[in-house]
Amino acid sequence: MREGSIISTPPGTPIASPSEAKNLLNRFQAPLSRRWRQLAWLAREEGMAGVSSRLRLKLADAIRPSQRRWAVRPEDVLAADLDAPFVPLIPKCEAGKPILVNWVMTGPGPGSGGHTTMFRVLRHLEANGFRNRVYLYHPSLTDPDYYVSVIRNYYGFGGPVARLDGAMDDAHAVIATSWPSAYPVFNARSSGKRFYFVQDLEPDFYPVGAERILAENTYRMGLHAITAGRWLAERLTKDYSMAADHFDFGCDTQRYRNRGEARTGIVYYARPSTPRRGFEIGLLALQILKARRPDIEIHLYGERVGRLPFKATDHGTVTPDRLNGIYNRCFAGLSLSFTNVSLVPLEMLAAGCIPVVNEAHHNRLVLDSPHVRYAAPTPHALARALEEIVSAADFGALSSAAAQSQAASSWDNAGETVADVIRRTIGKAGAPIMAT
Repeated sequence: MREGSIISTPPGTPIASPSEAKNLLNRFQAPLSRRWRQLAWLAREEGMAGVSSRLRLKLADAIRPSQRRWAVRPEDVLAADLDAPFVPLIPKCEAGKPILVNWVMTGPGPGSGGHTTMFRVLRHLEANGFRNRVYLYHPSLTDPDYYVSVIRNYYGFGGPVARLDGAMDDAHAVIATSWPSAYPVFNARSSGKRFYFVQDLEPDFYPVGAERILAENTYRMGLHAITAGRWLAERLTKDYSMAADHFDFGCDTQRYRNRGEARTGIVYYARPSTPRRGFEIGLLALQILKARRPDIEIHLYGERVGRLPFKATDHGTVTPDRLNGIYNRCFAGLSLSFTNVSLVPLEMLAAGCIPVVNEAHHNRLVLDSPHVRYAAPTPHALARALEEIVSAADFGALSSAAAQSQAASSWDNAGETVADVIRRTIGKAGAPIMAT
């Protein structure tokens, strides 16, 4: 090392020239400068909340696993050879003894719409000569006791509940309730006619890919479908040659009713985490409406939405009783659905709140009501439909007629339809129908 040297370079090590060092510096400066300009633009246009949101998204992308965790166990998919289905024994019904039904479902949370419908039907069956067992299925069901407590305390079911880890007890009927649960139902070696309680076209929940195909394959398992509404039965029969019956939606008119209160707003069923509910389109429609009618109050419920481009009350998740109060404060409600329709429009009708839904064959077929307003799924068309209701000179008559249209509605008809399908289908297999 020469006197005065600070860094010793091993023999043969190339030394960067000044021009190479400058090029290297430019390589790092260019992207850093671009990122700085992006942050400055975000801070100016969206504020620090926008900057924070983008940074969280980037962080989430960085730490997200590269492989999605399926809602079905891979071993259940591997076991399901659709070309070699197991043919179960269907026990005969004995006189004076109940029809036994196994329900296979995911763990329910309080207020889950799909589980609410299932347990409404299940309770009707319990009261009419059936005995039900619930089996909980999920690849990572780490706390089954929690779901048992929800089933007991929220949904009011007192029958047997167990985690599905292996074989099920024999039954007259075994019912899958979602595409993941269809796999263990198909694979099970217990007795019982196989049914599929279908509340939506679940393949449409996914982009083109493995999960979409896995969901679609459950319609090829030979299960007998019992669907929420006519549209699903038609689709499953037409597209997959499934045997399918349907029940019509009911409405809990004990909870949802017109209280004759003064109305000042619009309510939106907002579900940002559920793409099929078209949250962003609805939000744009409300933004247009609020600009035209700043006097109209905007209410949102379903999920917490966060920052909004207009003044609104974000109720988040609400109880049915509180929800009826929100409906009764509103002229109209916005409920979008790009697959099977939700129960929300019927609840709104019962409360005298006129629902606006996106124009679609499946919505018209299932709702089948002259009191529902349909509009093209564009922000301007939806905003116009809402404004027309708010401005209607005869709104009182419209509201009363809407509520009256649901006065005789209940879930008993839906429950009895499901009971009849099970009895009839078991009867076709040689089982006598139990009198109820």
